[in-house]
Amino acid sequence: MFRPFVSGAAFGAALAASAIYQPDAIIEQMNFRKWQMVTTFLTASGTSTLVVHVLQRLGYLHLNPRNYSTLNIFGSLDGNIIGGLLLGAGMTISGSCPGTVFAQVGSGIRSGLFTLGGAIIGGIIWSGFLRPVLRNRTKPDTEVENVQKRPLTIDEWTGASQGSIVVAVETLFAGVIAAIVYLAAPESGGLVGPVTGGLLIAGAQLLSIVTRRTLLGTSTSFEEVGDYFWWAIGRGVRPKSYSAIALTTGMVAGALTVSLVSPSTRVTPEVIVEPNRAVLGGILLAIGSRMAGGCTSGHGISGISLLSVSSFVSVAAMFAGGMSVAMIMK
Repeated sequence: MFRPFVSGAAFGAALAASAIYQPDAIIEQMNFRKWQMVTTFLTASGTSTLVVHVLQRLGYLHLNPRNYSTLNIFGSLDGNIIGGLLLGAGMTISGSCPGTVFAQVGSGIRSGLFTLGGAIIGGIIWSGFLRPVLRNRTKPDTEVENVQKRPLTIDEWTGASQGSIVVAVETLFAGVIAAIVYLAAPESGGLVGPVTGGLLIAGAQLLSIVTRRTLLGTSTSFEEVGDYFWWAIGRGVRPKSYSAIALTTGMVAGALTVSLVSPSTRVTPEVIVEPNRAVLGGILLAIGSRMAGGCTSGHGISGISLLSVSSFVSVAAMFAGGMSVAMIMK
């Protein structure tokens, strides 16, 4: 498990250096008051998309796009939509996400400990109750027949070439980033600015590709913890993997290292998240991300890099959920 740990350490260090882990970075973004989060996110996602596309074309990397998360409630992407909405709500409530929570813990953000506790509870609820119920739902015959016909990527969905879609995504992201930088001039308060921070996160993605031949994703760790919990009390089989736990442990170590080497990164958050709010948000983060089949890193950075339809839908639902809750909480 050394390779996941190293990849996680690089990811956690990048999050800490860019200060994207700060609760106010997420909460203020959902309230349209700060644009650090989106700038860093789009830079990381766009750069990662370019890297993954080039390596796939060279034959160095062979990864499948993200599949749909289907609950059979109102459509084939209903799990991505409902899960994304819950994930976004959890982000606004906790001031965290399934990735940054580990950087918060490593950097000494008090609310991060409560958010992580809530996410662990959410993982236990997901593994022991929600996942079995959702798996046992009867799938309509038409759904089973059409699974193989689903367009999993944007190029399959639109009928355009993969290269043209990559160019379109890169152009869109670069244009939005340039507009934000010009109009809002976002600052990170960390060691590097938002754009450089996004490049560092993409660098962690590249390290994950080189060392593990796979992409970053953190929310699986909550499910793994839940699986180990139920196994430990005799209500489940022993889990086969703990690679996500190793990766997220590395994230804590990476963020801690940055905070120790550069104490200036350990600043008091502008927004204080109370413990009960953090726990509730953490529960929603875990359940929402597992229902959607990924999180801000698994869908937002890695899934979009593979041009996955489900990832674009999940990210859109995530921001919709987060911004809606922000409006309600005003």
